[in-house]
Formats: sequence, C-alpha cells, structure tokens
Amino acid sequence: MQSDNMKWQEFANRILKVYKHRSKLAKRQGISCFRIYDNDLPSFPFVLEIYGDKIYVAEYRRNHGMDETEHEQWLQQCLDVVAQTLDTDAEHIFVKERKRMSHRSDNQYQKLDYGEDAFIVQENSLNFIVNLSQYLDTGLFLDHRTTRKMVADESKGKRVLNLFSYTSSFSVYAAANGATEVVSVDLSKTYLTWSENNFKENNLVGKNYSFVHADVKQYLKSLPANRFDLIVMDPPTFSNSKRMKDILDIQRDHVELINDCMHCLSENGTLYFSTNSRKFELEAANINASEIKDITKATTPFDFEGKLFRWCYKIRK
Repeated sequence: MQSDNMKWQEFANRILKVYKHRSKLAKRQGISCFRIYDNDLPSFPFVLEIYGDKIYVAEYRRNHGMDETEHEQWLQQCLDVVAQTLDTDAEHIFVKERKRMSHRSDNQYQKLDYGEDAFIVQENSLNFIVNLSQYLDTGLFLDHRTTRKMVADESKGKRVLNLFSYTSSFSVYAAANGATEVVSVDLSKTYLTWSENNFKENNLVGKNYSFVHADVKQYLKSLPANRFDLIVMDPPTFSNSKRMKDILDIQRDHVELINDCMHCLSENGTLYFSTNSRKFELEAANINASEIKDITKATTPFDFEGKLFRWCYKIRK
C-alpha cells in the first residue's frame, strides 16, 4: 500500500515533469497560458493551469469523506506542494472548486465587471484579460487555442460572426488577422464589455467591430442570406437563462442553429461549431451543408491530449 509521503511525492513529481515539458512547448509557440495537470492522479482531483506567473487550481467536486476542517488542511497541503514544486509564492495561486458541468451556465452572469483581480496574458502575440478568482471560468478557454489559430488563418478579408462569444477571443484573433468585419454576439453585457476591452488591449478599434447583446437563437433568425463569410459557434450544452426567450438544449437545438448559420453564410462560407456535451451526436443528415468535417482531434492542443471532452466540426455551406 502506498504511503502518504509517497503519494505527496508522486504528486510533486508529476507536476514538475509535465510543467518542464509543456513550458518548453508553450514558450516555442508564444503561449503564456497552458494546462499542466488534469486529475492525473486519483488522490489529487485538480486542474492546474499556468497563466503567466500565476497558477490556477480548480478542485473537482467529489465525495472526499473529509469534514470541512480536514479538507481545508488537506487542500492547504496540496497548495503548499504546488507552490514549492513550481517555486512560486502563495499569493500567485488562485483556487476554485470546479463542478462537473457544461463549461457555461447562467451562474457565470452574477458579476457586474471582470473584477479587480483581472490581468493580461498573451497567446500568439495577442493580449487577453483573465480573472482567476471571480468567475465560473477564467475568461480564456485554453482548449480552443488551436481552433482560434485556424479561424485566424481564414479570417483575412472575411466578414466574421462569433456566436455565444463569451469574452470574444475568437473575435480578437479574426480582427487581428485581417477580417473586414467582426460581430460578437452574447447574452451577457458583462462579457460583451470584457470583449470590448480585449479588443482595446490589442489596439483593435473601429466601426467594423461590433458587440451585440442578444439571444443567439433569435438573432440568427433576423439575419439575411449571405450576411457572413465565417461563423464561430461555441454554445453551452444547456441554458435556461431568464434573458432567453426559450431554453437552449444543444442536442435538441443544434440542427436548427447550424442550419440558420448556413442560411446567413455566403457561398462556400464556413462554420466552426463546437460543443462540450459529452453525449452529443451530430445529426448530419438533417444539416444543409456541402461538407461536414470532424476536426476534434486536429483542434486538440498539446496540453489537452487525451483529456479533452468536447466536439469540434468544420461545416461548409
């Protein structure tokens, strides 16, 4: 039976080994934010991510069998190991309990601004505002890093629409890479403000960049044919937000959403569609597209290999 000391040492060894390897890859790619641990050892159910000189620690919710005091002591010991192993100060570590749920829900709309704890990180020479303490997520979905680069590479001279845009990192990539127009649509005014500030942090200002506060399902119905050349859509698995006219269930609604996107795409236009629904099944036969390509594997970043539970598709009109 493995002793407690051996478990702690195994945890430290695992963190250090992965960090050393992935930090080299990240540096080569101009990335300051990357994941180094995701529930790798059963005794330590965490996600650990690097954001510049700060560390994001999210504990998966589980039945740990400890009372509150015992859990706090155990968690503090875990954080001490992380700090010592990565040679960082305790104030650079941000801790959050992570629920097993869709990566977006109405819970994230409780804050009124992106917070005093916000700071800037870099990805592919672009700047993004993140906050590691006050929200359900940090402001930058690291698992879509490769997808963002794909969108950027196709954006020059294109009219780009970003649906369920969150803090609009896809929009920043598109605008920075020569899109003629970028429209970002989200139901949260908080995240649209955050989006505008992400644009300002990259010196992207102008009348060709707009931020629309709307229910995506209703917004799509209002668009004329051939309105955009490139669309990104990364919806929540489920939402019953009071701001919406109807409940969103991505398995039930994805065909309608995708077909509405096809309607407003120009000839040979492209939709990048992704979902975190683990049981998702694409109803390809009901989608009005000339080509549907599963690019899940191709869009999986180096720090998520074997641990990424989402789907991603490239769909052509």
